Amino acid sequence: MFFKAENPLIVQGDGTLLLEVETSRYEEARDFLARFAELEKSPAHMHTYRITSLSLWNAAAAGLGAMDIVAGLTDLTKYELPPNVGDDIKEKIGRFGKVVLLRGEDDDDGNQTLLLQTTQDSVARQIAATPKVYKQTSGAMKEGLFRVPLANRGTIKQALLKLGYPVDDRAGFVEGAALDVQMRQECLTGRPFHLRRYQRLAVETWHKNGTWEGGHGVVVLPCGAGKTIVGIATMASTSCQTLILATGVTAVRQWIDEILDKTELTPEEVGEYSGAHKQIRPVTVTTYQMLTHRPSRDAQFTHLGLFTANDWGLIIYDEVHLLPAPVFRVTADIQARRRLGLTATLVREDGREADVFSLIGPKRYDVPWRELERKGFVAEALCTEVRIPLPGALLVKYQMAEKRLKGRIAAENPLKMGVVAELLERHKDDKILVIGMYLDQLAIATRLFGAPLITGKTKNDERDRLYEAFRQGEINVLTVSKVANFSINLPDANVAIQISGTFGSRQEEAQRLGRILRPSGGKAFFYSLVTRNSREQEFAHNRQLFLTEQGYSYSIEEWDPPDEV
Repeated sequence: MFFKAENPLIVQGDGTLLLEVETSRYEEARDFLARFAELEKSPAHMHTYRITSLSLWNAAAAGLGAMDIVAGLTDLTKYELPPNVGDDIKEKIGRFGKVVLLRGEDDDDGNQTLLLQTTQDSVARQIAATPKVYKQTSGAMKEGLFRVPLANRGTIKQALLKLGYPVDDRAGFVEGAALDVQMRQECLTGRPFHLRRYQRLAVETWHKNGTWEGGHGVVVLPCGAGKTIVGIATMASTSCQTLILATGVTAVRQWIDEILDKTELTPEEVGEYSGAHKQIRPVTVTTYQMLTHRPSRDAQFTHLGLFTANDWGLIIYDEVHLLPAPVFRVTADIQARRRLGLTATLVREDGREADVFSLIGPKRYDVPWRELERKGFVAEALCTEVRIPLPGALLVKYQMAEKRLKGRIAAENPLKMGVVAELLERHKDDKILVIGMYLDQLAIATRLFGAPLITGKTKNDERDRLYEAFRQGEINVLTVSKVANFSINLPDANVAIQISGTFGSRQEEAQRLGRILRPSGGKAFFYSLVTRNSREQEFAHNRQLFLTEQGYSYSIEEWDPPDEV
């Protein structure tokens, strides 16, 4: 009988993978599973993964074959691999590329058309028999070959993905207006500049020497690992006019600063398209909010014409996991452009990771956070959940509250401020971010600890002033709402105290942890304050999943107010 007691993995027939933590091969197995499976649960001793179609298709797009996966599972499992698991992996991986989208000849009116091709009769019949897919075509030309209107390039990929067939999009891209982007060897400050090896590999893997295989997809890197640099290097590799979508005006300006600092482009060639400025230039940086703005719920989106305002050859989606639904709906119009998505995690709390896959492209490159930590590119992070009791008066209110209100009562637990005070004293020589979701709670923290507060209502100029004061050491504690989750460059921050979060959001945890990973060669401390035995503690489990799948240890501290010890 096949049995290897020293192996850490148990593979079950339904595709569930159980990974024992306290074994010598745990880290090896964890890094292997992260390439093609999703972490679902992470209690102390046994982690649960699940193999999904999407996780396998992303693996296939990154070059991982079915035989590689089956061989790795066989090497790591305690018991014999269930035969159906291997068969299922081969069948799902085999679906990747069975349906191909090709460029067709122009029609009689000179309009470009696309061809959808499959060599399997059974797949062709499925396409023809599925109304939601077939209506995206202009009909079958012959068995296994369908004509597709150019405008349906995105929507047919979405429809086929739901049918279980990821489309291999080989229709190519418009070249876009040319733009010579030369990388500097020295920054404007005179500091030497070069791409790190993993940044160079990310660009090469996405670009694929300009062939039809490249030019679209997602690069996943930790915050602080230089995703912006990857985006800029992609601009240099494609040499075309570029539209960049960012999460806010502060992020827009940071992109512009980085582009001018790392390339030979001039300020006249790089534009800000925001509420303050409407500059359309060879490189234009705007926000998702601008693109989704409309004067009323029933009105047209005001600025979506920006997608076609220039002959863009490349569109970069920063924090692509936040891509909003209105942009999904119009993205069919820009499928002809090269597309780069940048993110620290592809997890979407609405489950729409498949939309990112079909509309932007598959995951092309990913590096485990801990690997970059070991090489000194991001800080070593120590993650701690501090569990705090509810005071007696609030405990009664909590128990009587409706389920939807329990989370907020627990999140705004006033005893958390005592923990914040202790942590501020413990880290008085560090650069600290106090991060939360609820404005009243953040205002209390600001009043108690004298740390300036940045929220969505803070004017952009004031935000920039406070961020700069923090960078320069004039301020060593900032209180920030969720507006600071994304694309904020605070390289000296090394402590984050999370006093409330968004219902167990793994993507939020990634962004907040990323705020303190930028310094290399030192330690970063991430504290999450959670009310004990509450809905908030349940939500914290989901956030813990992200930290675990990235390889971080997650310690638990119990805290009680001094007079109750």
